[in-house]
Amino acid sequence: MSDTPLLQLRDITKTFGSVQALTDVDFEVNAGEVMALVGDNGAGKSTLVKCIAGTHTPDSGHILFAGNEVHINSPKDAGRLGIEVVYQDLALCDNLDVVQNMFHGREINRFQILNEAAMELRTAVKLMSLAVTTISSIRQPVATLSGGQRQSVAVAKAVQWNSKLVLLDEPTAALGVAQTEQVLALVRRLGEQGLGVVLISHNLHDVFETADRITVLRLGRSVGVFDRRTTTQQAVVEAITAGKPTKVSGLTQTPAVET
Repeated sequence: MSDTPLLQLRDITKTFGSVQALTDVDFEVNAGEVMALVGDNGAGKSTLVKCIAGTHTPDSGHILFAGNEVHINSPKDAGRLGIEVVYQDLALCDNLDVVQNMFHGREINRFQILNEAAMELRTAVKLMSLAVTTISSIRQPVATLSGGQRQSVAVAKAVQWNSKLVLLDEPTAALGVAQTEQVLALVRRLGEQGLGVVLISHNLHDVFETADRITVLRLGRSVGVFDRRTTTQQAVVEAITAGKPTKVSGLTQTPAVET
């Protein structure tokens, strides 16, 4: 990993009317790292992700990407930086096949005719590079795929456009045990291939199976950054439920706990 984080957020604050969604939040993720983002409902996870993705613009604070300060005012701004988000609804078209979904809105044309062969080849190569082997045909409709297969297609679609950072919103929600393991293995492969990955999840078992570090939000504030190899689920749960908000400067730390 580089000494310079791929993404750094500093003092991010966001309000919606009288509601303070985020307060002076610091957050970072390195290239080649899976950073989990956890917290109870209302902790500010979705708002933080939307600030990174360009859906929301922070009221104050700084965003640095590859060491340079940037302004992300729209999803197009995020996309130009190489930031992609896979939301829970996956944004796939059930009536289209895998290839058509992978290139939806970005079709390859040759002399104003769809270049089906080129799109099929690039789809097959991308799925192979991510070791997605459970899909029998890239020409089968997405509606016929399992939950884990659909998640794999959504992730592959997100990372095939020179992406550098991928945000995954509850990627294992409503999946069975076998499908969950397939998706978690895919998440680990993204990190191994050098991408920065932000994993938003309520499932601490999945987090400890996959993440390198864990950032905890509570009531819109950063309360701790944990190294997964040296912490425990109990410590993370304590931070989620009773962590006293503290300023996080990017260093791995264990938060104070209210008594």
